[in-house]
Amino acid sequence: MKVLMVDVDGVLVHGRPQDGLPLFTFLERDLGLSPELLQKEFFKPHWSEIIVGREPLMPRLESVLSRIAPDISAEALAAYWFENDSRLDHAFLDALAHYRADGIRIFLATNQEHMRAKYLMEELGLATHVNGIFYSAALGHRKPAEAFYALATDKAEASAGDIVFIDDVEENIESARRFGWQAIHWTGEIALHDALVPFLARK
Repeated sequence: MKVLMVDVDGVLVHGRPQDGLPLFTFLERDLGLSPELLQKEFFKPHWSEIIVGREPLMPRLESVLSRIAPDISAEALAAYWFENDSRLDHAFLDALAHYRADGIRIFLATNQEHMRAKYLMEELGLATHVNGIFYSAALGHRKPAEAFYALATDKAEASAGDIVFIDDVEENIESARRFGWQAIHWTGEIALHDALVPFLARK
């Protein structure tokens, strides 16, 4: 293992910082907007284009909110969204530091749009823990598409067989393995070191 690729949501980040609940659990109580309505009017019709960088987040969010919740600005909802999806797994980050100190390069490999990717790296400080980030809006492809893994491999300047990937979505794991990455389906049930033991001899 020369490169470790790590997913974000469901691996490093787990919902609301105070309790780990899904980020929109109290959206209607806090902002007066139904999560189901936001899903129907924003995420279902538009997210597939936003997540791969073909459409910017804020203009589309502003347009949708002007129809379904005109009293909520796009900036306010984005701030609420990012802040309520920011509970870091500090034990996982501490474990990553051990491998990075040992010379293994660590990258985030995640489906994100541009603004949240920046928030993760700068506001949450993940940039201090990893060598970089490969994310769907920047690559133009999202996991589990093969092109995501191909582009991330190229940008990491590594061979597919030198990469170990950690993700909580089984479909992403299966597609990464088909591409040639070694991969671990993360459930959080065992420590990172125990999960990586089979791959350490291949460093």
